[in-house]
Amino acid sequence: MTGIPAVEPRLRMETRWERHLPRTAALDWLAAGWRDTWQKPLPSLGYGLLVTVISIVIVVGLFGLGWDFILLPALAGFMVTGPVLAIGLYEKSRRLAAGEPVSLPAMIFLRPRSGGQVLFSGALLLLLTLLWMRAAVILYALFLGVQPFPGLDNILPMLFGTPTGWAILGVGSAVGALFAAFAFGISLFAIPMLLEQRTDALTAMGSSLALVWHNRATVLVWGAIVTALFALALATGLLGLIVIFPVLGHATWHAWGAVKLGVVPQTS
Repeated sequence: MTGIPAVEPRLRMETRWERHLPRTAALDWLAAGWRDTWQKPLPSLGYGLLVTVISIVIVVGLFGLGWDFILLPALAGFMVTGPVLAIGLYEKSRRLAAGEPVSLPAMIFLRPRSGGQVLFSGALLLLLTLLWMRAAVILYALFLGVQPFPGLDNILPMLFGTPTGWAILGVGSAVGALFAAFAFGISLFAIPMLLEQRTDALTAMGSSLALVWHNRATVLVWGAIVTALFALALATGLLGLIVIFPVLGHATWHAWGAVKLGVVPQTS
């Protein structure tokens, strides 16, 4: 029986992103990331050390310049740009699966199939990070007025011990959650896709958002894992990133492999 032409394409567009992944798939990705990290570990740990050193230098620089008021948004922005920074880890996982040689220079000086589109996507994510920081500054001004930032030592007791602070935390968390959800959606699978396939940044980001939305139960578990491990890295003064960043990077590549190779539902 012939279907209605106007309906069938719409059904296919709605279902082709669904992969029917169990929630526990996120734990499988993490385990695979752990295995890739310790299979020829020196390149992964060297990569993690490089990211850690750069992160610490940026944090110290913010305090040195008196810009500590953007520290918290900057740390949140790290999670936005993290998928771009991890592209070398994706390359190592790809090489391991393909049986190709692995080295730190090969992970740093890689050639994505999409070429400069990776840089373009990184620029878009950086702009989103800057917009997030600006939103944080505007929220601060709306609640506390135009006055100098009192420093972290003074602002933290105010945030957690006064009604105004609770309001800032509530509104700021809601706004930050919107930014975080959007950034996570457009970046999670976009960078692995740009590494492996010849496509453009906007298509990759749109595809990533669609894959995240249609597999949101599993992806929410993965997001919780990423957040918890990043919090652990912060608790270690960012030194934990030396291991945590490679594990998450390799795991993200396996997450991409799971949604890329998943079974596409058929429509009649």
